[in-house]
Amino acid sequence: MGEKTALFLLVSTDGFTKFERAGQLCSYVGITPTIRESGSSVRGRSKISKVGNKKLRNLLFLCAFSACKYNRACREIYERIVAKGKSKKLDLIAVANKLLKQAFAIIKSGRPYDENYRSKLA
Repeated sequence: MGEKTALFLLVSTDGFTKFERAGQLCSYVGITPTIRESGSSVRGRSKISKVGNKKLRNLLFLCAFSACKYNRACREIYERIVAKGKSKKLDLIAVANKLLKQAFAIIKSGRPYDENYRSKLA
């Protein structure tokens, strides 16, 4: 994630103080999937909500391109979704979601980024 993007992310979220969980942050940005259905008869494809901050969502989407090359966790997600035959755009949205969750975890924990870190919850 670029320096300007990280700064914009921190400023637009008040240093992540508005959010207790990463899911809340993802909803704020508008990169969470929403399921479109009406009762039991109408089922649409799931799409991102696009309710949140458009500029931040676009910046994260652009950061996802380089994250697929240089961030191991993002590359693993990208390759897993590509292997399922999903669209490239959906793959990049998943990577942007992962980037945002990584940034949230780094800020909230106060620890530097560690590529080899594995959550105890996983």
